[in-house]
Amino acid sequence: MSALEAMVAPLGLSVERPVFEAAGEATVENLYARLGTEGPHLMFAGHTDVVPPGNEASWTHPPFEGMIADGVLYGRGAVDMKGGIACFVAALARYVKKHGQPKGSVSLLITGDEEGPAVNGTVKLLDWAATKGEAWDAALVGEPTCPNELGDMIKIGRRGSLTGEVTVSGRQGHVAYPHLADNPVRGLTMLAAALMNPPLDNGTPQFPATNLEITSIDVGNPASNVIPAQAKLVFNIRFNDTWTVETLKAEIEKRLNAAAQDKTLRPGRDNPVEFQLLWKGVPCQVFVTHDEKLINTLSSSIAAVTSKTPELSTTGGTSDARFIKNYCPVVEFGLVGQTMHMVDERVAVSDLELLTQVYLRFLEDWFA
Repeated sequence: MSALEAMVAPLGLSVERPVFEAAGEATVENLYARLGTEGPHLMFAGHTDVVPPGNEASWTHPPFEGMIADGVLYGRGAVDMKGGIACFVAALARYVKKHGQPKGSVSLLITGDEEGPAVNGTVKLLDWAATKGEAWDAALVGEPTCPNELGDMIKIGRRGSLTGEVTVSGRQGHVAYPHLADNPVRGLTMLAAALMNPPLDNGTPQFPATNLEITSIDVGNPASNVIPAQAKLVFNIRFNDTWTVETLKAEIEKRLNAAAQDKTLRPGRDNPVEFQLLWKGVPCQVFVTHDEKLINTLSSSIAAVTSKTPELSTTGGTSDARFIKNYCPVVEFGLVGQTMHMVDERVAVSDLELLTQVYLRFLEDWFA
């Protein structure tokens, strides 16, 4: 954050670097900087933290040296999303040099806790800033949104995310004497089937069909001749605007309770499957941005620089836009995301320049 402060302070931005803590989580330093005091107020949001590099020996160039080779910048975070932050700072510097201070305000809301638990980052930074009297008219998140070429996609919303853990309890015993035991895997199999079938919905005009994936099944049993005492599965749902977190939880609980009564795989068992459902993590609500000025201004800026008409999309995972949408309309636009989180994460220097030009044009159009 000190490097970022050194970049933006000479442009006239006031800079604060609040640090947030929570029990059991890493302490996180964040940055909030603002240029101007009047409205309209445009926020740019992003994150400087990155995912681990994996096997560093597999990288063509060291993951944390930011090397440029043959016109390509290599490094963890080059795409997701230090590159996007750098482009916006460069665009703002060009704007100030060309036009002076905007007729309004620009703020940077930068966290170090997006790839992690997202506890001590944007969610607290937004609350901290709002408590100080900050209010925003619109926000742009610089996440890598383009699937193939720079300019081909804007994210105008995100699916919701909900994670659960189902634990089935049985009775341990010898596989040769199943009547003396109660195999929890049989019950877990029926519960898993009920979670996945029938489909939760067929999609909506703004979103694809809701998708539930079982991401882990575990019995913790090293012996092949022992019926385990417990079986567990973890699932994640990416859901559309058919559901809210509350209605989706109710549907999952309904399915599990009905499946627990099924005796198909448990012949001779009169008791229902004994299970416990635990909701994990912080669920994310689905959202769609409808602000025409924000969407149309960004779309026209992209088209003017890249000659592309961007697709308006709600695909992909979650981002900090899920927190920002509670304060103002938000969209996302950034680099091509094909190498994010991969070994040899990289971006063409020409794309960094092109994104800087798009951000500059967007600033000019927005404040025009």
